[in-house]
Amino acid sequence: MTAVAEAVRDEVLPGRVWFYANYHCNLTCTYCLTESDPRAERRELGEQRMLALAHEAAELGFTALGVTGGEPFLLPYLPELLARLAAILPVVCLSNGTVFTERRLERLRPLAELPAHIQISLDRPEPDSNDAMRGPDNFRKVVDAIPRLVERGVRVRIATTVTSIGDQERERLCRLHRRLGVPDADHVIRPIVRRGRAVDHGLGVDAGPADLPAELTITTDGAFWSPFGPTVHGGRLDTDLLITRTTTPLRVPAAALLRLVQGRPPGTDSQLNIR
Repeated sequence: MTAVAEAVRDEVLPGRVWFYANYHCNLTCTYCLTESDPRAERRELGEQRMLALAHEAAELGFTALGVTGGEPFLLPYLPELLARLAAILPVVCLSNGTVFTERRLERLRPLAELPAHIQISLDRPEPDSNDAMRGPDNFRKVVDAIPRLVERGVRVRIATTVTSIGDQERERLCRLHRRLGVPDADHVIRPIVRRGRAVDHGLGVDAGPADLPAELTITTDGAFWSPFGPTVHGGRLDTDLLITRTTTPLRVPAAALLRLVQGRPPGTDSQLNIR
């Protein structure tokens, strides 16, 4: 058993490895960590590189994968890649839920037989308040896409990212996602993190290593402490949570992350409900 496998088994190190598949997006969300928009530098990690890293992650003893962006579904190969990744380790892919054409939905059908989830952002139970942060027509596209995925057997999680939400509004949102076919167990509410575009709008909470789970995150720029680490502000990559510039072989950043985690004083586990 590798040192990573032991650390994951003992819950010293989280089991998931994240891949930043890309940085460009069809939306320009107010609180975006990476300042993603249609004009953003793509920074694609690449299909073959993600597959190779997934195999390395499994060999090291990691137990799950995450794919994020940008909007990963702008990559034409993503549906088939997710199936190949899920055949290696269980995978969750984060999406804004607005680019699911009928053809793309059909290409995702094989995920129904695999350990895979698509996590879709839905922040508010009404269109106006949701779209104020995420862009025009976002709500309509998302509530249209979710049941179409569920009908095909694809497991969907919903992520709600907000500064705050009242009890009544939260209950309306929960009633909505239940109607769409997503159970309470697959709905997470998390705070906006004050990185990326959220800084310019004065939104969110400050978060550092003591607040964020140490989930190894791989990008074209290097390996980071958390998927909330490789953020962009003012067009420049934030490097305060950079672990190593080396990403392959994966054992190099994995060992570096493990050393950092093991070197933390007792009682400094992550505090924020962020996943």
